[in-house]
Amino acid sequence: MGLFDKIFGKKIEKKIEDNQTADIFSFELSDVEPEPAGTDESEAKAEADEVVAVVESSETDTVAVTPESPVCDTVAETPEVSEAGAAPEHHVAATSETAEAAEVAPVETAQAIEAKYEKSLKKTSRSFGARLNEFLSNFRSVDEAFFEDLEDTLIMSDVGVDVATQLTDDLRHEVKLQNAKSKEAIKHVIIEKMVDNFGESGLDPQLNLQDGLTVMMFVGVNGVGKTTTIGKLANRFKNEGEKVLLAAADTFRAGATDQLVEWAHRSGVDIVVGKEKSDPASVVFDAVKRAQVEGFDILLIDTAGRLQNKDHLMKELEKMAKIIKRELPNAPHETLLALDATTGQNAISQAKEFSNVTPLTGIVLTKLDGSAKGGIILTIQQILQIPVKLVGLGEGIQDLEDFDEVLFVRGLFQDLI
Repeated sequence: MGLFDKIFGKKIEKKIEDNQTADIFSFELSDVEPEPAGTDESEAKAEADEVVAVVESSETDTVAVTPESPVCDTVAETPEVSEAGAAPEHHVAATSETAEAAEVAPVETAQAIEAKYEKSLKKTSRSFGARLNEFLSNFRSVDEAFFEDLEDTLIMSDVGVDVATQLTDDLRHEVKLQNAKSKEAIKHVIIEKMVDNFGESGLDPQLNLQDGLTVMMFVGVNGVGKTTTIGKLANRFKNEGEKVLLAAADTFRAGATDQLVEWAHRSGVDIVVGKEKSDPASVVFDAVKRAQVEGFDILLIDTAGRLQNKDHLMKELEKMAKIIKRELPNAPHETLLALDATTGQNAISQAKEFSNVTPLTGIVLTKLDGSAKGGIILTIQQILQIPVKLVGLGEGIQDLEDFDEVLFVRGLFQDLI
């Protein structure tokens, strides 16, 4: 059973035709969906009532947004622990007194999380649905021209060239195999194939949390929401009872450090920062040492996003990784790339560039709630073979969620199934 059947149930009865081995086939496309055998009006009405009940249930689940706390104005100074042979630098760490300002998010129900997925993917679902319906309305028959235009439609829907080509090739066979001759049946076959291909990735979306100290390093260009993601994740771990430390290793952009200090204050966690323009690796070294000595559970490291200077960035990230591995051989346990969902196909280019700079263990897709290009997740996982592990579903401090394949698929195709 494919992912489509597990989520939506079997929608189309497969029928093997005598000419299924033919390379090219053509048939007239009907506007009417044939009624499946054994379906009567009472069954159809019961199914419709069930769908309405589910929709009404989702709409009643609301999620409160916690207002922001004031910016942290002061932090306490602590002596620096410097790397052997490196010039000493002054570092600052926020104290645990900031815990009093921590924002505690309410425990979310499964229904509330599903409602957030549906709301965040509404734009994407409507955009893709509009393109697909417009495409189908322009065809009266299924032939080679139909599949060529379908491929173009998928590409314009941010599915990506490689994925669109593969899907179209698969659909040539699948449409014939399932004897889909109505527009509604064709649409279901297209969606079913997209969902099943997505479900065959075999990628693990779970964060690699350790029994002891877990070190996570975040990379990504400026402006994608990397620092905000770290702050939200810190708040989540803090609310789960973990002892969290942040490391502001983006020392070349003063605004990044200030922003992370504010998030540390809001979440009630400690932070290690360095002087502006100082060596980022020394900040990482101090943070790792402090995390070990003081028994922290989670260390989240922010890094610079100067992708335009790849050679310098590579050396910087390699130096950080070397320092971390010297203290913890298996760390960093996660190297997560933050991508802005609103950039669509440009996010793929960024992912490929960063993959050439440093090994990536996962993707954080931010701003999914403000984008009509959420389908980019399909391409990221199928083309790059990098799992999406976290998604930003809103601006609130609690609106960073673990990626859920089932909720994503339901939300993405909510207006089409």
